[in-house]
Amino acid sequence: MAAPTHVPVRPAWLALRDEAALDPGMPIVDAHHHLWDRPHGQRYLFDELLADMACGHDIRATVFVQSRSMYRPELSEEFRPVGEVEFANGIAAQAASGLYGRRQACAGIVAHADLRLGERLEPVLDALSRAGGSRLRGIRNQTAWHPDPAIASNPVPPEPGVMRDPAFAAGARRLAHHGLVLDVWAYHTQLDEVAALADACPETTIVLDHCGGPLGAGPYRGRRAEVFAQWSDSLAALARRPNLRVKLGGLAMRVGGFDFHEAPLPPSSEQLAEAWSPYILRCIELFEPRRCMFESNFPVDKGMVGYGVLWNGFKRIAATFSAPERAWLFHRTAMEAYRLDLSLTETG
Repeated sequence: MAAPTHVPVRPAWLALRDEAALDPGMPIVDAHHHLWDRPHGQRYLFDELLADMACGHDIRATVFVQSRSMYRPELSEEFRPVGEVEFANGIAAQAASGLYGRRQACAGIVAHADLRLGERLEPVLDALSRAGGSRLRGIRNQTAWHPDPAIASNPVPPEPGVMRDPAFAAGARRLAHHGLVLDVWAYHTQLDEVAALADACPETTIVLDHCGGPLGAGPYRGRRAEVFAQWSDSLAALARRPNLRVKLGGLAMRVGGFDFHEAPLPPSSEQLAEAWSPYILRCIELFEPRRCMFESNFPVDKGMVGYGVLWNGFKRIAATFSAPERAWLFHRTAMEAYRLDLSLTETG
């Protein structure tokens, strides 16, 4: 039987590792997380997110990203994701009430809309915008695909070649007119497709998720140096596209092959920094801090690491950067890309 797509979250195991927050005064915008209530105990809703955010780090705001969650089954297929935006916007309103401190969960919402809909895309975007109020900030489709079944990061596999479809690029171009960004999750084997897409819609800001998906599982296990070289070359080509941004994180998925979940204890922030520094520092070298943003990718990455330890790992990796550079990495790039309220990171 194939392993589950995501590593199961084990709270008792995660509790075996506890670290005080490093640099607790650094404002953070978590640029990428999910919310869902799925079978077999896969629950990550506002209570779970709040508990993670209360880990000692100064998490000021978050960006919710398309999760196939809370769809509206009574609507036609293209409009069903409206339910997810209504759900995320409700969580955002709850967080904005002030009852939970200044943690603005779901301050930005990245929704799903099939960009290949052609003329039918416009009414879908309008419906999503109405559902999200002032918080709809982007669109993401399922695009991370690999021919080997061992490489899977989505419980519902995407269609192959979505990003190569001219209709997809046409839809991506429409997003710029709505003030929306395009989030893209692709493996390192697909980064040439991302480059072609960026060229086809130069006015659209594209946010590349999860460091561009360097693979370490399945046929790529034991080939880390080879994959790193290929990934690095492809990422360098992407960095030459000014409309590209990159999210730093998502490396604790099964497809990354780091397998921290197989150890007796959860990883420490030092272990994370040692394993992930080459990838994250290469991203920052190529894109510079103004085009990079840290993300948790929770609860997907929670199967391998706790929330507080994760942010400690990121802070260790970024320790040598200047204060202004760290500000871009931990909150300013995300706030700019997703047009979040700048007052979210004001002191006081």
